[in-house]
Amino acid sequence: MGIRSSRRAVPSRRAAVSAAVGFGLLATAAVTGQATAAQQPAVAPVGSIVNCSWSTAPGITLEQAFARSAQAAGVPEALLKSVSYLQSRWDDHGSVASNDGGYGLMNLTDLTGLGVELDGDGKGDGTAGKKPQSADTARIAAQLTGLSLLAVKSVPAANICGGAAVLASYGPSGAQAKDVNNWVGAVTRYGGGVESNTELAQQVFDRMRSGASRTTASGQRVELDAVPQAKQITVASNYRTDCPKNLGCDWIPAPYEKGDASLPDNTEDYGNHDLGDRTGAGGPKIDYIVIHDTETSYDTTLKLVQDPTYVSWNYTVRSSDGHIAQHLDPKDVGYHAGNWFVNMHSIGIEHEGYAGSNGWFTEAMYAKSATLVKYLAEKYDIPLDPAHIIGHDQIPGTVLGSTKSVHWDPGPYWNWEHYFDLLGAPIAGTADATTQLSVGDVVTVKPGYSDNPNIVTQCKQQSPPSPDCVAGVGTNYVELRQAASDTAPLAKDVGWKPDGSAGSTVVSDVSAKAQAGNKLVVAAISGDWVKVAWAGEFAWVKNTAAKPVLVRTPTATVSVKSGATTAPVYGRAYPEPAAYTGTSIPVQKLSPLEYTLKPGQQYAVLDRTVVTDYYYATQYDGLGADQRTDLKGQLVYYEVAIAHRVFFVQAGDVTLTESPVLASTGAPRIAGTPVKGSAVTALTGIWTGGVKTFSYQWQRNGKDIKGAVTQTYQLRGVDVGTRLTVVVSAHAPNAVSVSAESAAVRVRA
Repeated sequence: MGIRSSRRAVPSRRAAVSAAVGFGLLATAAVTGQATAAQQPAVAPVGSIVNCSWSTAPGITLEQAFARSAQAAGVPEALLKSVSYLQSRWDDHGSVASNDGGYGLMNLTDLTGLGVELDGDGKGDGTAGKKPQSADTARIAAQLTGLSLLAVKSVPAANICGGAAVLASYGPSGAQAKDVNNWVGAVTRYGGGVESNTELAQQVFDRMRSGASRTTASGQRVELDAVPQAKQITVASNYRTDCPKNLGCDWIPAPYEKGDASLPDNTEDYGNHDLGDRTGAGGPKIDYIVIHDTETSYDTTLKLVQDPTYVSWNYTVRSSDGHIAQHLDPKDVGYHAGNWFVNMHSIGIEHEGYAGSNGWFTEAMYAKSATLVKYLAEKYDIPLDPAHIIGHDQIPGTVLGSTKSVHWDPGPYWNWEHYFDLLGAPIAGTADATTQLSVGDVVTVKPGYSDNPNIVTQCKQQSPPSPDCVAGVGTNYVELRQAASDTAPLAKDVGWKPDGSAGSTVVSDVSAKAQAGNKLVVAAISGDWVKVAWAGEFAWVKNTAAKPVLVRTPTATVSVKSGATTAPVYGRAYPEPAAYTGTSIPVQKLSPLEYTLKPGQQYAVLDRTVVTDYYYATQYDGLGADQRTDLKGQLVYYEVAIAHRVFFVQAGDVTLTESPVLASTGAPRIAGTPVKGSAVTALTGIWTGGVKTFSYQWQRNGKDIKGAVTQTYQLRGVDVGTRLTVVVSAHAPNAVSVSAESAAVRVRA
């Protein structure tokens, strides 16, 4: 999906390729589930049966399952837990397969059962490749334990015991098996690699050293005690790669070639990327990282990126172990986003998987990808927030009518909240979702994942070979509706559906999906429903006390300029026509999209420092007049949240409203006589910034008094001899609340 996006309008052969590679074409390639590297692990012996007969009994906790499985198979319990954590974070996904064809907490694979045809072995004689053992570890587990394949795939304790049996079949025996440091090769084989490819083992051993604990989606607590003596495994990146040194990235370059060797060097027929100076003074600057999924296998993805007639991206991440291949020098511009402005300013990362698969992405892939993104963001000064670390589904169209063709990966099953936690930049920070909202508040969507199922349809049709959608699995979004009712039609998105029809539950339909990290502005509140501006209209989000999904995140907003009827919306922040004067660069039309801002609507500003530019690169040799020039303009744009995607508006078309800044300029005081039996009152003091309301918390000797949260406090015997203070908090819509504390008074009898 993500890998089928071209650059701008491309000539000749590249144009034909971009047109041919429409949505769904790549999905004809088979899921290899890493079948998984091209190497085969050692064949698991089937003679020695591990006793897992106990594992299908009801009521077995995960902690019990790990302990008994480790004992039955002779695998260190910490190792078993760590392997499971890197596969599933100890979440049981029932009968739903992961994006590499695995089941359960141990991600045991059954590609045979899924009917997956594997890629050939590269010999080129038309014969099928041999199937690696890692393609069917669920079947190996069933053989080793005597359990049914169904139990191994769907019963949590049986899955854990089966995974332990597979690990044991690859691991040491006797006294050597007691030392976790003798299990590196076994963990490597479990992930589908060979001894020299130890990336999964690196993560497993890192996790053992640090330990882990979490409450799973099913409500069970699992603890992995740290094992400080677990060895540190180093995986060196190729010297050419722009990766953390220990990430083990490969350099598999995307070609820069003419469409035909006989063409002149100034030809406009070339691929599959453009040369640039994005890491130097020439520009353009890198501002975004775009998350894609591949819609095909890792091996096929690597073949595609090496095709000079295809498109290009910067990195590919493998599902089974998170292994990363880099394809472009960061200074150069890839063709991955379907929007030349975004391509100019972004790094594209493809993740092996399928946007329509209601399976799950492995923790190994999430963790390695997050490590890479965190490194790139720090190196290139990219903000770690949902406005700059975005999915392909958040990229705007470029001209009128193009938004409906933008891709929708990584889709509703990518766990954005967990991903940003791994980045060390939680969505909306540490604040909790709340129903304590006011009109004018900017809020961030934070619905959870495992406990946030939605009705999703047409997974198989929209993202083959994804299976049919499965009810009850986690998703990353909340629905918006046209009225404050569960039965109201879903919200409209005129860009995605130009005919004005309502959104739908189809997996690819982003019309009414506000995903984790989306920012909205509260326009009205009616019971459990919050009205917000959305896609140029109004829509409603359900936000109940039992499950709030909105977090107050004060920030600046934009609205239509006074006296204007609308404000246009753009998919690119291109310069004004006058900026091209005196150059050979053709003027790029400023093309408004289908959306418009209307009076009474407010939208959140995501970035007010957008670079206004156009990178001109149309010839292979780059020697023509003004070739490889980053033309800068004077127009000022803001990046704004208007619907599921991010967009741009021109500053001259809108009114920018800053988030109010509240400040105490005169401290609160306690009025009244502080004597037992009397009442004292909090005087709020002097404030600036447009305070609308106050809240209070009385304190005794610096500690909160339970329930003492009104402006007046009745003194009791317990207060005698103590120091009484009051904390006054000031509030205003779309403002960060600020608190100030009074001086203390001594309570007398």
